[in-house]
Amino acid sequence: MKKGIISLLSLSVLIGLSGCNSDSGSESIDYGKKATGYLVDIADEIEGIGAREASTPEEEAMGNWLYDKLTGFGYDVEVQPFTYQKGDKLLSSKNFIVEKQGASEKTIVLAAHYDSTGSDHGSLGATDNGAGVAAAVAIAESLMQESLPYTVRILFPGAEENGLNGSLHYVRQALDNDQLDNVIAMINYDTVGGGDYVYVHAAHSDYAEYQSTCEKLGLGEADYNAQPHVRDAMLQASIAVKGEEGQYTVHPAFPGYPEGETGSWSDHAGFACAGIPIAYVEATNFDINGKWGFDGYSQTVNPAAWDCYDAENKTACDRENETRWGKIWHTEFDRLDKLEELFPGRVEQQLSDNVNIVLELMTSAGYISDK
Repeated sequence: MKKGIISLLSLSVLIGLSGCNSDSGSESIDYGKKATGYLVDIADEIEGIGAREASTPEEEAMGNWLYDKLTGFGYDVEVQPFTYQKGDKLLSSKNFIVEKQGASEKTIVLAAHYDSTGSDHGSLGATDNGAGVAAAVAIAESLMQESLPYTVRILFPGAEENGLNGSLHYVRQALDNDQLDNVIAMINYDTVGGGDYVYVHAAHSDYAEYQSTCEKLGLGEADYNAQPHVRDAMLQASIAVKGEEGQYTVHPAFPGYPEGETGSWSDHAGFACAGIPIAYVEATNFDINGKWGFDGYSQTVNPAAWDCYDAENKTACDRENETRWGKIWHTEFDRLDKLEELFPGRVEQQLSDNVNIVLELMTSAGYISDK
């Protein structure tokens, strides 16, 4: 056993034991902490699946793990196979979808892609996107014990890392079958742990940022929705759970991106194109002047993730020759042993917070308008 993941593995064992007492009631189970155990199952190279590159046997194994977990919680799991073109290859993957009926047919979608990338650089996909999947699985487990004001649909898209293939396929099919008519909000969990701060974004107010993605779906500017109220609802839920000091962060404006707005590079994009307001949660650091500016692609100031970090100027000591740029995702740092070594306890805490914030939002009627 690697020293760096002892605390994570030990916690997962304790959580598993605490969840075995069926007489204790769901209120005694901390589903935020249970997510840590699921992250070990997903991303640890010894105890779990490890790297899960799109359309590989490892991604398929991850899908099988999801199916087994979700059916074990009592869900009827919809498996949605799809194919996509990548260069001269026709590849295949699957989406997994579960739904918990609420008092209203109005529906909130939560998505977390289950593939990873960067295995050639040593990444095991712990933060991107093992953390998002682990949080979503723990949320799914908890919701089975809840009475909900709205219906909740949880989507686990495949093959995100090489083109948003799973989520775009899902949106196409859902549009064709009128399955988005009642959807009032979409929350995207992609890399929700690991970075220095946890942010929540709305879609970009400029349709041009999403145009190419929307056109892939046969949609245009008239369909697009950049309203920020789901982001703002998530902010309010984070305050309810963590207080003013612990709430989600909204990134400051930087060139091309107004405050709190994001681009089309993750699974929220197709939903925004289809007219659904989104909130996108990620852990990174927009205070760093990274390779392309203050854009959130540098996730940490931890010196181990830099050739040399200039703390005073919040950038590389030598911008001409820097190679690491504080990145975690898709690198050798995106694995549980390295994360625990660099940031003891951080990922556990971020996972727990993210689970509990979404549960607060989904189990209370006052956060999201159904208009």
